[in-house]
Amino acid sequence: MAAKRTRTDHDSMGILEVPLKALYSASTQRAVQNFPISGTAVSWEIILAFAQLKRAAAEANHELGKLDAKRCKLIVKACANIITRLTDIDTRCDMMQHFPVDIFQTGSGTSTNVNVNEVISNMVSVSLNKKLGSFDPVHPNDHVNMGQSSNDTFPTAVQVAAATHIKKSMVPDVKKLASALHRKAKQFDSIVKIGRTHLQDATPIRLGQEFSGFAAQMDFAVERSEKAIHALASNLPIGGTAVGTGINTHPRFAAIVAKRLSRSTGVKFHEADNHFEAQASRDCIVEAHGNLRTIAISLSKIASDIRFMGSGPRCGIHEIELPAIQPGSSIMPGKVNPVLVESSMQVAMKVSGNDVSIGMGALGGTGSLMDLNVAQPMMSDCLLESIKIIGNVSALFADDCVKGIQANRKAIKKTVEQSLMLGTALAPVIGYDSASKIAKACYKTGQTIREYCLEHDILPKATLDELLDVTSMTYPHDAKKKKNTKKQ
Repeated sequence: MAAKRTRTDHDSMGILEVPLKALYSASTQRAVQNFPISGTAVSWEIILAFAQLKRAAAEANHELGKLDAKRCKLIVKACANIITRLTDIDTRCDMMQHFPVDIFQTGSGTSTNVNVNEVISNMVSVSLNKKLGSFDPVHPNDHVNMGQSSNDTFPTAVQVAAATHIKKSMVPDVKKLASALHRKAKQFDSIVKIGRTHLQDATPIRLGQEFSGFAAQMDFAVERSEKAIHALASNLPIGGTAVGTGINTHPRFAAIVAKRLSRSTGVKFHEADNHFEAQASRDCIVEAHGNLRTIAISLSKIASDIRFMGSGPRCGIHEIELPAIQPGSSIMPGKVNPVLVESSMQVAMKVSGNDVSIGMGALGGTGSLMDLNVAQPMMSDCLLESIKIIGNVSALFADDCVKGIQANRKAIKKTVEQSLMLGTALAPVIGYDSASKIAKACYKTGQTIREYCLEHDILPKATLDELLDVTSMTYPHDAKKKKNTKKQ
């Protein structure tokens, strides 16, 4: 006969068959059976944050005299084991098989909180050679969940996970992109090209100036990341328990937990000033993700402009050359596409969609209703995904695209002299109407502004050369820079 592959566990609703070696128990198994929806479990980042939270909670309860030293030590050891295995990419998948509850579960995240409680309890039992599901000597509710509720632990874990990963993963990648753009701005600072507004020719601008604008967007992205971290870290719901009143917990519990989380994560966390707001709404998630959406939009704007400047190579403007990292077509030999640019733009689209989902989840009557938000797992998935893909694409965009961009000086030089918008520099001397007539005439004849003015003796050559000095046009308010540039 085949060996039995399940064991019989029980919870408050009765007995249930659970996979034989699963570290979770009956209540988690009920959730697995109830929510076979997306096939995607709650992210490892949130489970990691839960383990950090449960460890801090056990230590706080022991400090407050509510949990004995032996049980505290066992819970802390189990949590440390989970943290170690989730932090190591080689053991992460094996650990995550014990956290199988689907994202689209009960809206409070209760199933995941119960899942974590059961796993910690069973890990303690295993460490003491006790039977799985016996909850001996650590009970998932009485001890692991002491002074807590799913209603305050799940949102706390989400905020801890998101704030930590923004700081440790996303911000370094955004800074990398900012640095790469700053280097290109410096490298391209002496290259004068034609500006474009409405996709029409405009007055000259330096290629370095355009890239400095991109770099500034990413500098602001770093600032917005810090704002997102603050929104998440300054308002932890832990300590509110069921509805924000703090029933069944110690008044000092939340402050101690926040302090210990700060120490273990490197992010400064604070207990919510108002627990009723912290649990009844998810405004902090909306605010944090709003900053992420702005960052993603900045990425898309930069990527779109770089794609346009690199269009060609013969039938576009081709002002810059993008690194060729893969063949661009299965039918057109030699074609190379701006693949990382397009990847960045798609990330912005996805983040924008996540922002809509988070907004819907926070709306009164949908996710937020009375004393608890009930769209939290979905919102958490959107938030963590946005953090991950913004960081990943920023690093790739910096390393495999921006760093290798080269200026096509020949194409840039050709278009600058041909631009009819150089007539703008004549307007203060000959008047707007006269400059406009010259531009229109040049459009018809195909001449440059310089050629037309010399042919019709509009201005002395020396005056014309000074007015049509394209480099000086990019330093309209700084005579010293004009002078230094001419020397170079």
